[in-house]
Amino acid sequence: IAPESAQHQKKVLLKEFQTVFTSCELGVFDAIQEAQRPLSAEELSVAVGASLDGMERLLAACTGLQLLETHQENGQVLYRNSEEASVYLTRSSPVSLYHSIQYSSKTIYLCWHYLTDAIRDGKNQYEKAFGVNSKDLFQALYRSDEEMVKFMRLMNSIWNICGRDVVTAFDLSPFKVICDLGGCSGALAKHCTSAYPQCTVTIFDLPKVVHTSREHFVTQAHNRIGFHEGDFFKDPIPEADLYILARILHDWTDQCCVELLTRVYKACKPGQCLLYEDGSGPLTAQLYSLNMLVQTEGRERSAAQYSHRFTGKTYDAVLGCKDT
Repeated sequence: IAPESAQHQKKVLLKEFQTVFTSCELGVFDAIQEAQRPLSAEELSVAVGASLDGMERLLAACTGLQLLETHQENGQVLYRNSEEASVYLTRSSPVSLYHSIQYSSKTIYLCWHYLTDAIRDGKNQYEKAFGVNSKDLFQALYRSDEEMVKFMRLMNSIWNICGRDVVTAFDLSPFKVICDLGGCSGALAKHCTSAYPQCTVTIFDLPKVVHTSREHFVTQAHNRIGFHEGDFFKDPIPEADLYILARILHDWTDQCCVELLTRVYKACKPGQCLLYEDGSGPLTAQLYSLNMLVQTEGRERSAAQYSHRFTGKTYDAVLGCKDT
């Protein structure tokens, strides 16, 4: 048997994505979760307002994708969520990817229709996909209040899964005042204040993002999270002990990244003293390392030891220190 062509595999993959998109949008996994028991195709078609024939075909595909499990009872096939579906595809789950999947379906997937044009032009495809001017990236992303909330929910769902692993990849407890540049919905800020009870976090983002975050995501109960409105390419960056740039640099050109990192470097306070890579000095760092031995469980480290940690999740962490 000849191996499947790359084109055929691509078509199969797109169908799999669309099956997940549609099942989440219809609320199939939510209906089963809320019922707290396996449901038949007929019950599910009524629950989500779909035809029985269409629902039977969708459920068969979800079973093939191992998102649903089946068993027979009194000659009837009943469907229950797989563990993965319960955890990641139901809206009620604390680590649900529902909003991420919806955003992929309604926004990202539509832009991917113009991948060929993107490769030819070397530009994003918001204008073709949505008819909006794409010169200002976030003007296109936040083209309506509804789209802004959708995007912020996407960010929330991602950090609900990966956020704690990222903020604990390094011990950030020495940093009491943290500034989250482009902190969006505040999901990562919440993980910081949870993992490090002595810290405060300021979210620096565009005014309309701050307004939406306050309205939908960050409540008065999150009293160690504050906001600073502005554009981090134009406005002064608030003073802090630590600056977080999470999923920020990949949005911009190399030139913009250098510009932003330069602004952060100028705002950043000198960091702790670093050991040379071979440990031969400087003396201050060596003495501090002895101090860490007698007072704590830590040590002074070289730049390479600080630089990169793998979290085992989608996102890893990089920590940089400004030389003293």
